[in-house]
Amino acid sequence: MIVWISFLTAVLIFLALDLGVFNKTPHIISSKEAGKWTAIWVALSFIFSGVVYWLYTTEYISNPDTLKPADASIKFITGYLIELSLSIDNIFVIAIIFSAFKIPQKYQHRVLFWGILGAIIFRGLMIYFGVLLINKFTWMTYIFGGFLIYTAMKMLFSGEDEKFEPKKSFVYKTLKKVMPISNHIDGEHFFVKRRHITAATPLFVALIVIEVMDVVFAIDSVPAILAITSDPFLVFSSNIFAILGLRSMYFFLAHMLDKFAHLEYSLIAILSFVGIKMLLHDYIKLPEWVSLAFIAVSLITGIIASLRKSSKETV
Repeated sequence: MIVWISFLTAVLIFLALDLGVFNKTPHIISSKEAGKWTAIWVALSFIFSGVVYWLYTTEYISNPDTLKPADASIKFITGYLIELSLSIDNIFVIAIIFSAFKIPQKYQHRVLFWGILGAIIFRGLMIYFGVLLINKFTWMTYIFGGFLIYTAMKMLFSGEDEKFEPKKSFVYKTLKKVMPISNHIDGEHFFVKRRHITAATPLFVALIVIEVMDVVFAIDSVPAILAITSDPFLVFSSNIFAILGLRSMYFFLAHMLDKFAHLEYSLIAILSFVGIKMLLHDYIKLPEWVSLAFIAVSLITGIIASLRKSSKETV
């Protein structure tokens, strides 16, 4: 429990510093600033894999799967890369939501900050129940594996005309029924008083829609990482590091999302791989480095192919 409490405390301290110090004044986050923070979070994630190695060497953390320290470290990195890659789709949706509700760039960080707090809670609950189900019902592994392959095939064959429209979503329509919504943005406030009526501003509406969409994406990402490991600490910590880096990655990629068109095929390959891995886990045991290598190669291939296509189109 000491390790869990220490990890959560460190996360909360950083979030407090983030909002209270680094981003105390609302401002437009430049690509340069976002790129710096993205690099910092990626570096911290890989450094933490060394902490994982140390924790599993010293046995300061429970080890339900009796993992070797090196295997635990590789599983953490693999899970982190899976979560990071699946976050790409989340970034596309966040950009659409901000555009639909006309959220000024200088207030977008505040919305994402509170969105991350909610995401940590919901991801924690989903991971807890996911691990519980797999440990209690071994056949759930096949359910999760089949679901991941279904998701991959749906992504592969779905048409590009299927666009997410926030203002036509069930979440937005439901929110309008339960509370007054203002169309005007009042600084960085989530609520505003109008004639003795407290109404939600577009910032709050965007926050709720983003929160719900994160839960939807977690339905894919949590089973995906459970294909790598069912160790609660590895699943949770890799998820958290990916979520914490999501904001800076959003601001870094927001203006060039169209340059990464082929990354979707990388996600399809990754989801298919982990789905098949879950379905065949009783028959085929792959070394830990194989999963890590496949995911890394898929991401690198998708990035290179996307950048090449983008450079050809601009010529």
